Amino acid sequence: AGAAMRTEISTAAAFVTRLLRAAGGIGEEQLRCFRECLQEALREHYKHHWFPLVPSKGSGYRCIRINHKMDPLIGKAAGMIGLSHERLFQLLPSELTLWVDPFEVSYRIGEDGSICVLYENPQPGGKASKPLESRTSCKEEWRIGRTSPSKNYNMMTVSS
Repeated sequence: AGAAMRTEISTAAAFVTRLLRAAGGIGEEQLRCFRECLQEALREHYKHHWFPLVPSKGSGYRCIRINHKMDPLIGKAAGMIGLSHERLFQLLPSELTLWVDPFEVSYRIGEDGSICVLYENPQPGGKASKPLESRTSCKEEWRIGRTSPSKNYNMMTVSS
């Protein structure tokens, strides 16, 4: 499973690292170390919970979650570069869900946010899913996809 999940894990780790970089105040060397530590923690955590033939199996186990509590894997990687949980809460969204599944990595910021796909690869032997270009972009979904009254969220944009 190691090689099979490399792309998904590096996509997830790079995303969290980009959120930290966008918040500022962390050096590139620390960010590189954080990314490597997070990748290693995810690899270890997912080792026996990766099922390419049934991608949704184990999805809850692989979900990375910050919901006013720090995800232990992010917390562990941050500890390696000397970042406290308190500092992490200042730098990262207070509500972040990141799903790391075979062939797809997606995330949601806020409980009512749109789910945005970071990485998608058609499953071997499976029907190719809709190409990403044909989907409504996350920004557009954010604007048009709201039926509940809007709440004031501080949105963080991420650029690579």
